[in-house]
Amino acid sequence: MLDVDKLSLNIPETTKPRVVIIGGGFGGINLAKRLKDKDFQVVMLDRQNYHGFWPLLYQVATAGLEPDSIAEPLRKMFGSDNYEDFHFRLVKVNSVNPIAKTVHTLVGDLAYDYLVIATGTKTNYFGNEEVKKNAFPLKQIPQALNLRSHLFQCFEQASMTADPELQQSLLNFVIVGGGPTGVETAGALAEMRKHILPTDYPGVDFSRMNIYLIEGMDRVLPPMSPEASEKTLKYLQDDMGIIVKLNTLVENYDGYVATIKGGEQIQAQTLVWAAGVQGALIDGLPAEAVERGRILVNRYNQVLGFDSIFAIGDIAAMKTEKWPKGHPGVAQPAIQQGKLLAKNLSRLIRGEKMEEFEYNDKGSLAIIGRNRAVADLPGNIHLGGFFAWVTWLFVHVMALVGFRNKLVVLSNWIYRFFTYENGTRLIIRPFVRKGDKVRRDFVDKYNVE
Repeated sequence: MLDVDKLSLNIPETTKPRVVIIGGGFGGINLAKRLKDKDFQVVMLDRQNYHGFWPLLYQVATAGLEPDSIAEPLRKMFGSDNYEDFHFRLVKVNSVNPIAKTVHTLVGDLAYDYLVIATGTKTNYFGNEEVKKNAFPLKQIPQALNLRSHLFQCFEQASMTADPELQQSLLNFVIVGGGPTGVETAGALAEMRKHILPTDYPGVDFSRMNIYLIEGMDRVLPPMSPEASEKTLKYLQDDMGIIVKLNTLVENYDGYVATIKGGEQIQAQTLVWAAGVQGALIDGLPAEAVERGRILVNRYNQVLGFDSIFAIGDIAAMKTEKWPKGHPGVAQPAIQQGKLLAKNLSRLIRGEKMEEFEYNDKGSLAIIGRNRAVADLPGNIHLGGFFAWVTWLFVHVMALVGFRNKLVVLSNWIYRFFTYENGTRLIIRPFVRKGDKVRRDFVDKYNVE
């Protein structure tokens, strides 16, 4: 038996300033890369041992990509680069102590000279515990794999039932949230419905498969331009046959029925929750340093009230005249903040003035399906259709970490473009929601686990 009390972080003592980075996302890895050979000891703490490219999670969930093609081990990223004083530990940080300048984990405390919080976001269920219990989030690779298993279990069960009501509930898919994750997931399911599933399951009438996209605001892709929203709505409804419900809120979901505000009910055994995120906060910071689930920072990414604690990426709220609510929760602010903070930490130990952060907005992209995408680019340029689709493909391939991942993803996309095939549609391990007696009975009865 593993005795947790016998474990420790085991970080060597050093005379160099120690930078502790909590989180191996876009902000954390770009900061760590640029601190190499800068006379710091760098310690990265994360609950997973890899950096993931989360914009492509929906493709893992719909069997378009395998999980190892969008992830790179953190130890590989830094261990193979002669980074002599970098230390990674697979551990959850429970809290920080700004007075003692320590972070607390289950296997011990660690002192820091500079602390950087780059924990990103987690799914926001807006206090609805029933939805949290039964819906499928899409923020981590294990969640994407759970959804993938569940989807194909639904198709398998639909092929084995003569009960039209049960079959319909298995073929109804509700996606809550009309942002990029929701739109892209809905589009991927619609393409599967058209090109993949009728061949895999010839006994099922997939014209009965309904894909619902539910958005609380008056348009899809609210962060993007009205032009992009209008094009996307046309693609979804007219071209792909997705049922889009705007100005609509889901009040409850018990695993079988989605209840919409106003009383409408949708029988569905799958509900994907892509309706919002909140900061993955760590205990220990004072309440006045946090606003609406994000940590307030100044133009140097210093947490308000602290000189040696920084926050970067989605968790940070840097209010400026141009961005009064903070920067958008996408990869670029995190990447740019991580790069600049590395320079500023070097300036700080040399006693030099730090440089203020200025976000370079490179635009927004969303893909709806084959040859269908929208792009808002600098200079008030709005693209739609094939050219936006090509732009989306190029940007996402280039943003992947590691040459192997770029090659694997690109070759997968090229293969799918010519064959319409959608990856390896394997149920590696059946997924059963906690408390789902119907699915548990099926798995036990047919011995598919």
